[in-house]
Amino acid sequence: MIKHIEHIGIAVENIEVALKTYENLLGVSCYKTEIVESELVRTAFLKVGNTKIELLEAMDPVSPIGKFLANKGEGFHHIAFEVDDIHAEIKRLSSLGFEMIHETPKPGADNKLIAFLHPKSTQKLLVEICQEIL
Repeated sequence: MIKHIEHIGIAVENIEVALKTYENLLGVSCYKTEIVESELVRTAFLKVGNTKIELLEAMDPVSPIGKFLANKGEGFHHIAFEVDDIHAEIKRLSSLGFEMIHETPKPGADNKLIAFLHPKSTQKLLVEICQEIL
């Protein structure tokens, strides 16, 4: 089952510029940057209370974030929910008719297994489910 909002993903053209903006806005510092090779993305994380903000910069224009930026520009990209058991949650959501982009979880940023739901199943909102890698 879904436990809570884990993070909010924001697509950005330049992570250094965006970090300055969000660090000033939120009054917190970035606690982690990471490259996720499988997604061709560079990430930076800020934490506000119990919620994380993930900034996403494309490392290649053909990456999912690169395509998103080309089509929609900078801004809100996805919301991620933490789950106890990502395999069971994928099965549960699929059985309810949600279309999964990933039928099998894959490694993501911040020590997580991740899977995305297709936006056409969620009123055009890109939803990620994630589970801490133990």
